[in-house]
Amino acid sequence: MRRLLATSALLILAPVLARAADVALVMGTADYGALPDLPRGTEVVEAVDGLAGLGFDVLTVEDGAVAQVSRTLADFVARVPEAERLLVVLSGRFVTDGTRTWYLTRDAAAPSLFGLDERAVPLESLLQVLARAPSRAVLLLGVDPGGQVAFDPWLREGVGALAIPQGVTVLTGAPRAAANFLADELSAPRADLSRLVAENGNIAVAGYLPQGFVFAGGPPTAASDRQDAEAEETALWQGAAALDTLDAYRNYLSAYPQGRYATQARQGIEAILAEPNREQRLAEEALDLTRDQRREIQRNLSLLDLDPRGIDGIFGPGTRRAVTDWQQQNGFAQTSYLDREQIERLAAQAARRAQQIEAEAERQREAAQVAERAYWEESGARGDEPGLRAYLERYPDGIFADTATERLARIQDENRRQAQAADRAAWDRARGADRTEAYEDYLRGYPEGRFTAEAQARLAELAQADRNAQANAQADAEERALGLNSLTARVVEQRLDVLGLRPGEVDGRFDADTRQALRAYQRDRGLPVSGYLNEPTLVRLLADTLGRALAE
Repeated sequence: MRRLLATSALLILAPVLARAADVALVMGTADYGALPDLPRGTEVVEAVDGLAGLGFDVLTVEDGAVAQVSRTLADFVARVPEAERLLVVLSGRFVTDGTRTWYLTRDAAAPSLFGLDERAVPLESLLQVLARAPSRAVLLLGVDPGGQVAFDPWLREGVGALAIPQGVTVLTGAPRAAANFLADELSAPRADLSRLVAENGNIAVAGYLPQGFVFAGGPPTAASDRQDAEAEETALWQGAAALDTLDAYRNYLSAYPQGRYATQARQGIEAILAEPNREQRLAEEALDLTRDQRREIQRNLSLLDLDPRGIDGIFGPGTRRAVTDWQQQNGFAQTSYLDREQIERLAAQAARRAQQIEAEAERQREAAQVAERAYWEESGARGDEPGLRAYLERYPDGIFADTATERLARIQDENRRQAQAADRAAWDRARGADRTEAYEDYLRGYPEGRFTAEAQARLAELAQADRNAQANAQADAEERALGLNSLTARVVEQRLDVLGLRPGEVDGRFDADTRQALRAYQRDRGLPVSGYLNEPTLVRLLADTLGRALAE
């Protein structure tokens, strides 16, 4: 197929020489030996009278068996190199496997995928022949509109998805519609084929059909010669624009230095020369990456400490700089555009880095737990109020936080029972107000009171709460900027749960349990601890999950 397209492009760009004869091949089959007959299948053969008047040499086959069809095809192909315009009309039964299509001769047997022989003419081969005359080749097919026969599990009746070469026009209709179109519209001299197809309503078109396309000629006149010259220039320009290369534009300018499209051709050349990495950009665009695939590339860059300035699926300047840096590190040309090989290598490096990050995080978590347990043994495990408070101050969400809180509550209850009435009343007032001023009043009145330590601890908590409120407001704003929906929130909770961090019910709502799990996750992995999601935490969460999945 690639060779066919290249051949078509070269022929489009070749200078048009002297006018040669036009050749038409018309074959119709109605009477089949081993297959159901096709009424009106041969009417196209009776509709060729007008073609001779337009200068076509017409080859016809009616109800042809393989021998006659083969001879006529060979005769047609022999005339192609000298022909100016090519017309092929086939009416009869067709068979397809979905991507390839064959025209069946009168003596064709019931076809099977590996039983097709010379009695089945491949349309792909005919299209390659027609590609020798780009913008001057038409294939008209008369197809049974009710043909839905499944010959075997791999073949069905009809026309499949044709790989139409550049510059070839394919028209399709029922046998009667195809015959009428051949007799009337295609036989009209110098008619606008695009308009005739649009007005007909019974003919479908695919492939090449620009507006104002004149296919069939007529007796030459000054006006027709001018139209032919314009059509030839337009065909050359359309081929150049389709290829969009320096050689294509320069070829057009060589033939038409003052042509109607000369300005566009020069602009095309300037645009190509002004873009040094144009080939790489086009190659990346040809990958047709989805938004999610682009986000995945940005996440992989982030895992490798190359900041794309956002994981949004949009390749802006930040992403391009990150790609360029990665290409430099890996010995690729620094174009800022990725090809398939580079994307796969980037993904492999990110997966390996994700496993390394998770392994390091696990080591840090284990070391942190060892340190926390040792601190607990020297503080909270002793069971006194200073030790419990010291532990909770350092590890508010720690392994023994619940135990320390319960023991401290019991100590406070005991303190209340042992406190003098006035001291207890002053403390109750301060505790009821639960404000900085109230606790300071208590400490001034009872500097050696029963609740002095608790008042001082609560003052420290309130001061820390004020500081946390500002930090939490900023952290909350960063989390909101991520634009998480409830589905994504549930995914985050599920991944925290998989990591054994107890985020509470997986319901898409970030409650106190979720915040505590996030803080534990951030603390264990050396991230800023806030209990809120931000971009680094989200990237690391995904990396952790990927690392575990690969390890398992």
